[in-house]
Amino acid sequence: MRMNASVQPGDVDLRPLSARSVVLSLLLGAHPPELAVKDLVRAVEPFGVGGSTLRAALSRMVAAGDLRRTDSVYRLSDRLLARQRRQDDAVHPRTRAWDGDWEMVVITATGRGPAERADLRTRLTACRLAELREGVWLRPANLRRSLPGGLDEVAQHYTARPDRAGRALAASLWPLGAWSATARSLLAHIARTDRPAERLTAFAAVVRHLLADPVLPHELLPDDWPGTELRTAYTAYQGELASTLPQHALGE
Repeated sequence: MRMNASVQPGDVDLRPLSARSVVLSLLLGAHPPELAVKDLVRAVEPFGVGGSTLRAALSRMVAAGDLRRTDSVYRLSDRLLARQRRQDDAVHPRTRAWDGDWEMVVITATGRGPAERADLRTRLTACRLAELREGVWLRPANLRRSLPGGLDEVAQHYTARPDRAGRALAASLWPLGAWSATARSLLAHIARTDRPAERLTAFAAVVRHLLADPVLPHELLPDDWPGTELRTAYTAYQGELASTLPQHALGE
């Protein structure tokens, strides 16, 4: 049975900040996801991004389809609005009480090329499904969300009650120990980091890690699971960023 992530215990995925990554981090956390140039200039200064560097990055981002510009206001493109929705769901997942049922998706289409298979795998993983074996995906039925559009054309969807104990099944599908260890490492790193650029880098890693959280019912989680603690830390950081953005930009 395969594990559905390659997280190594305790790894902290800190990626260098660029002007583009600073702008995206700010806009992905802003509601609505738009800022005027003058507000962006002020907001990026604590992260070591100057005005000329910012303007060059904004021009490249518009050309690449990351942003849309109306007069002096920059907004996320539709593609990145979808990414923002995934990020919001990672930070504030929509769940329901779990009654023991599991979702099961069985891929029935054949003759698909590698690109199609990879795209479907990405979409199913984004829905927090895990692959039990090739073509068979499942998870506890505790999420309020829709499955990918067009899935009925290539798969069948069932509700199931596995004979195997739920906690053991969940532990075989997701690397829960590794996820937990990395979350603890991130929390420790955040606690000793106070420079704005370093904190932005750390919390960008937090969001990436939350995207990989399977969001399991508490009955299936290991003891002392740090998911809620990590989400609370990120929510507090959104409050920190509020001081660098216009008051309307970081709504709930």
